[in-house]
Amino acid sequence: MKLTRHFTSDEFIVSQTAARLGIDNSPTPEVIANLQLVALVLEKVREYFGKPVLVSSGYRSPALNAAVPGSSKTSAHSKGLAADFTVQGVSNHDVCKWIAENIKELDIDQVIYEFGVTGWVHIGLAATPRYQMLSAIRGDGGKTVYVEGFRA
Repeated sequence: MKLTRHFTSDEFIVSQTAARLGIDNSPTPEVIANLQLVALVLEKVREYFGKPVLVSSGYRSPALNAAVPGSSKTSAHSKGLAADFTVQGVSNHDVCKWIAENIKELDIDQVIYEFGVTGWVHIGLAATPRYQMLSAIRGDGGKTVYVEGFRA
């Protein structure tokens, strides 16, 4: 199903983890509506950079979210209100900086610079955005730690 000019629902619901574990990751109509909101934000990212946006994770059904190591039970992914992505040929840091500069216009709850140059960008939406700008880094024992700002 086409969500926007450049994005389909498949890009947000296909999951290798779900396929491998036999988990149904079918979205509800409410989730589809939320994914369309996320896709509209990613359209703006694509328009600004003029490059394809590659979604690596979007919707996660409750069962899939529970199967993904380190996922929060309250993850915006499980409502269809988040996406992890990269922009082809653009550093994740530059993408995060642009989103941060436009965070209120884009109505972003969270933008997370996940694991530096080899990671990805996470955006999350919420009814009442907090406009958070964070980095996810590996802490002691490999546990993910979230810190303010964008750093590796």
